[in-house]
Amino acid sequence: MDRKASWQPEPDSGIAIKHVSANGQRFEVAQAGTGDKLALCLHGFPELHYSWRFQIPILVEQGYRVWAPNMRGYGGSSKPETLRDYALDHLCADVAALIDASGAREITIFAHDWGAIIAWAFAIQQIRPLKQLVIMNVPHPMVAKREIRHWRQLRRSWYIFFFQIPWLPELLLSRGNGRAIKKAFTNMACDQSNFPDEALNIYASAAMRPGALTAMVNYYRALLRHGNSVEVHDKKIDLPTLMIWGEEDSALNIKCTEGTEEWVPNFTLRRLAGVSHWVQQEAPEKVNDILRDWLD
Repeated sequence: MDRKASWQPEPDSGIAIKHVSANGQRFEVAQAGTGDKLALCLHGFPELHYSWRFQIPILVEQGYRVWAPNMRGYGGSSKPETLRDYALDHLCADVAALIDASGAREITIFAHDWGAIIAWAFAIQQIRPLKQLVIMNVPHPMVAKREIRHWRQLRRSWYIFFFQIPWLPELLLSRGNGRAIKKAFTNMACDQSNFPDEALNIYASAAMRPGALTAMVNYYRALLRHGNSVEVHDKKIDLPTLMIWGEEDSALNIKCTEGTEEWVPNFTLRRLAGVSHWVQQEAPEKVNDILRDWLD
């Protein structure tokens, strides 16, 4: 496998990969569209900006300028070396700095998995004004706090505790040129048709870059060890917020969608039956239809 392999959008796709300096980091950003209305798309673990490949074109059609960064530690973006560098305060500061660098006047965040953890914290703190928020398959922090107390969720979150072990997670994830990274998608997906070898190799190759696996796992380590770097608690989010949830998520139980309205009064939930955690990649047509309808 070519460890230098990366996403090269088709020349006629309208998507360009550029580098943006923000918050003292260098971000590899997939960009498309023009204008002052920014769609900032935040990916999760073990993903990349590539995970938004099916949404970028329709967001451009909806009038957005789209930025989908590789988050710090991922792909060609900066990989700070200390665990503390991956705490939520730094990750939220990255988002703020990217928004500032864009120069856009109206911001909607689209976020999945770890990107959604960051997006929730960012919106709760009101670090920058947002127009709307779109969350995919990650609960509000207060709902997550409730659910982790139950065995139904605790047993699904075993990997978070495993990732606290030094060096062993990186060793196991790196075996077979990132075989476990590929299996993270194929083992969880209900429909694997959007995860061909070409797509899986892009994720595995990025994870095998020097320093990448430790950076990626450090998100989880910092979450437990520096969880107080951001104050989230029960502050309400007044933004119009859409949650899209693949019901067959093996990492997060379906009750993680319940009770969100207590903290997000202007809340819309769309559940997709027979779809896994990788919702926007596995069911892009359904997700895109939901986005078109809600954004309109």
